[in-house]
Amino acid sequence: MPERARMLDLAPHPEGGWFRRTYTSPLTVELPRGPRAAASIIHYLLSDGEASAWHVVRSDEIWLWHGPGTLTLQLGGSGNEPVDGETTVLGGDTPNGERAQAVVPAGVWQRTLPSEGETLVSCVVSPEFHYDDWVLDAPAG
Repeated sequence: MPERARMLDLAPHPEGGWFRRTYTSPLTVELPRGPRAAASIIHYLLSDGEASAWHVVRSDEIWLWHGPGTLTLQLGGSGNEPVDGETTVLGGDTPNGERAQAVVPAGVWQRTLPSEGETLVSCVVSPEFHYDDWVLDAPAG
């Protein structure tokens, strides 16, 4: 277990990497699939060279970079299976195109490519993340 994961009390994530939910909104919204909190947030950590597997969430997801390394987020379309698509590098070098945040629209496949250095992000999901609203293509590894 990476030291930062231990310090932040993170657990292994089924997609790869490490996570812990840090916030769930007390407000709820009614959806056809059932009530959900208005939003949830996790810390998500990737060690050097780690990646997350293709997955899709039925809610919008906002990625917020904390560093220190960079993370490449790849979108995979909204079909039944992911396809290699647009990438965004989350990092602090904004003059060279890195961004501090990125949005993955609801229903769009996403994954991270192997990270460069240890990278901590937060992921805000609205309405909240719920395992019933999530599909994992294949575990990372």
